[in-house]
Amino acid sequence: MAPKIIERSGTLEERLKQLKAKQQRVEARKRTLESRRTRRDDTRRKILVGAIVLAKVEQGVIEESMLRGWLEGALTRSDDRELFGL
Repeated sequence: MAPKIIERSGTLEERLKQLKAKQQRVEARKRTLESRRTRRDDTRRKILVGAIVLAKVEQGVIEESMLRGWLEGALTRSDDRELFGL
């Protein structure tokens, strides 16, 4: 009888390891999905704010020189600066 109990214990321990590994994979997947959603939302906010600022410049509510000043101070990468003719 003792060998069966030991065998059963080993089987249960292996199953527990498998379940823990599966749970870790599920949690990692949740974190990945949450991170993607957060990044997507952040990108969407930036697009919307940029569209609003550009519309306000076109409407004359915000001076183009003010926007250019903001860009001049904020953009450091040459390809970013090139997009705005800086």
